[in-house]
Parts: sequence; C-alpha cells; structure tokens
Amino acid sequence: MSDRFYFDGPLGPGEVTLTGAEAHHASAVRRFEPGDAMTLFNGDGREYPARIMEVAKKRVVVRITGVESPDREIGFPLHIASALPKGDRGDFLIEKLAELGVTEFTPLVTERTVVKATETKADKLRRAVIEASKQCGRNVLMEVHPPAVWRHWCLHQTGRRLIAQPGNGIGQIARAGVTIAIGPEGGFTDQETEKAVEAGWELLSLGPRILRVETAAVAAAVLFGSARQS
Repeated sequence: MSDRFYFDGPLGPGEVTLTGAEAHHASAVRRFEPGDAMTLFNGDGREYPARIMEVAKKRVVVRITGVESPDREIGFPLHIASALPKGDRGDFLIEKLAELGVTEFTPLVTERTVVKATETKADKLRRAVIEASKQCGRNVLMEVHPPAVWRHWCLHQTGRRLIAQPGNGIGQIARAGVTIAIGPEGGFTDQETEKAVEAGWELLSLGPRILRVETAAVAAAVLFGSARQS
C-alpha cells in the first residue's frame, strides 16, 4: 500500500490539488517528487491511486489514475460511547478504535467525568480519526459525534445497547449492530447505571479487573468487531 493522504472533497480520475497539512506532509515531511505514487481517500469507501505531477511549498498537484474499493470494514454498525481519558490517552483511544473498525464514537459527559468533552475537543478527535485511517487503510471514516450528556443521551438510543461494568464473563457476542458505553475513571455511578438499565441497556462485563477507559473501549471493540470473522 502506497502512502495515503486525505482529501476533503469529491475524488475521481483527473487532477486534484492537496493543500494545508496534507500538502505539507507530502512535500516537507515525506519529500515527495513528481512521478512518485500515493493513494488518496476522502471517506467515501473507496481509494484513489495517484501520481504526483507538481510539488510546491504549499500545494501538491496529483493525477488520480484509478478507483479501488477494498473491503476493510467490519460490515455492521459498532458504536462506542465513552468518557474521555486524560492527556494523550484520548488520542490513543481514538486511534485504536479507528484501526479496529469502530463506525461511530460519542464522547460522554458523566457525573464522574474529569476531561471536559467539548465540541473543540471533538474536532481534534475527528482529525485523529483521519490520521489513524491514513495509517490503517480504512476508507470509511469513523464518525465522531458531538459530546453527549450521558443521563439524557442514554434514554434516546435504539438497538442493542451495552454498558460496560467490572465483573465476570464477557457477555454475548454477535455479528450485529451494537452501541457500547464506557464510563470514566471510577465508572458510572449506581444511579447512572440503573437509569440506563431501566431504558433498556444491558450490562456487559469485560472481565473481573477494573480497566482504564481506553483499555475497556479497545477491549469492547476487539470483542465485538472481531465477530465479523465468526
């Protein structure tokens, strides 16, 4: 797989111009030259092999030579909703969920939330999704929703809904759409959990140990995302 670059716009055979961070990465970091190969993607599920035609300081002109549709998705909706961990662990969480095929992510605000999930923070997470997708080969971007207040949000979700809690066992795994909620450090409060269960959420155990936020989210994504193989 050649180097991948994200283009925020329609793609098809012909010339397009990369600008901003992607052009800088191609010209200043990767030091591409005319004639070098790259692959473009824009989140539409396809990827576009291309050749570089011109390299300038703030733009890179490429010619798209084809359209390919590799299947790298898990094939069903997998929505992870989680409180954000501190520092760089939030970026790690997003990176790994994107790599594992998660289709949607919602930052949660709970009673014990420490890291404030703002819309500005959500924009930063969306950029992290693009960077992870460039690396792992996904051509459909994991959707990052605006931050949601758990006590309201949990009442309006549909389909199969699971709330992760420490305990024994791992719950039932099936190849189907699912939303999985992960609490903050310290977990959901008893009241938050009870309210979710009353609204139809099922309890999901990821084992007897208390996991960090990002570990629990990744474990859930692995367990349910890998159901594609069964």
